[in-house]
Amino acid sequence: MTGVKFKGIIPPMVTIFNDDGSFDWEGNKAVIDYLIEGGVHGIFVLGSSGEFAHMSTAERKEFAEFAVDYVKGRVPVLVGTGHSNTREVVELSRHAQDIGADGVIIVTPYYWGLSGENLFNHYKTVACAIDLPIILYHFPNLTGQQLTASLVAQMVKEFPNIVGIKDTIDSIAHIRDLVLTVKEVKPDFSVLAGFDHHLLSTLAMGGDGAIPGTANFAPEISVGVYEKFVAGEYAEAIKLNETLMRLSCIYGLDLPAIGVVKEGFKLRGLSVNTYVRQPAGFASESAIAGLKKLMECLPG
Repeated sequence: MTGVKFKGIIPPMVTIFNDDGSFDWEGNKAVIDYLIEGGVHGIFVLGSSGEFAHMSTAERKEFAEFAVDYVKGRVPVLVGTGHSNTREVVELSRHAQDIGADGVIIVTPYYWGLSGENLFNHYKTVACAIDLPIILYHFPNLTGQQLTASLVAQMVKEFPNIVGIKDTIDSIAHIRDLVLTVKEVKPDFSVLAGFDHHLLSTLAMGGDGAIPGTANFAPEISVGVYEKFVAGEYAEAIKLNETLMRLSCIYGLDLPAIGVVKEGFKLRGLSVNTYVRQPAGFASESAIAGLKKLMECLPG
């Protein structure tokens, strides 16, 4: 795993479906091309925004194969392989390795509350089953599990293929602790913000980027914040971050906001189907109106 480093803006790509709920392959190709043309530094498929929880194991494998094949190395592809069942995570992660994915992102198991020891053993089982780089996915609001900085550091010490974390937590202190604690153990460990509005703060504290939902339809904003910051153009980064903060209000428009994110593509001129599998649903008219208002901050 030496030399593996994920950084920058890696959108959690939404999955485009036809009206009957089947995969819309042409629509997904259009989204991938749009993201790459927008300058992203990688693509994360089958995450929360990608509706992995609404798919069967066979569908997840099918979509992962499609994504890796279509991207064709233009940017790194990270595949979400999280599940409440450890054996399922191993199966999906081995599949991702076999098809040539660049890494996997594994959300903590959900439903059962787990002790730190059980969480450690879950990731140990997966890390020992594959050689592929692993990014931990910490989303306590949805999973009920806590990945403390000390627990992450413990895993990083023992498993060299655990190379980063997506920290979807509305606590900048947790991101701070990861930077101070885990990077001391593994300096090239990637700390990636899961919430859009924490991107600039994460970078300022020594983190490495973000996996932001609004980068689906407005990748140039997050990419701009990141690239301006690493270039030392801080005033420009702060200016772009003002736009990013406004866009991040999208998550309050619906629950979940998957349908709203898909509507964002249409408002940017990319005509894709906005079907969302149940139990999530289409964006309401009021949510779309709110989105239009938020997107007035975008140039052009």
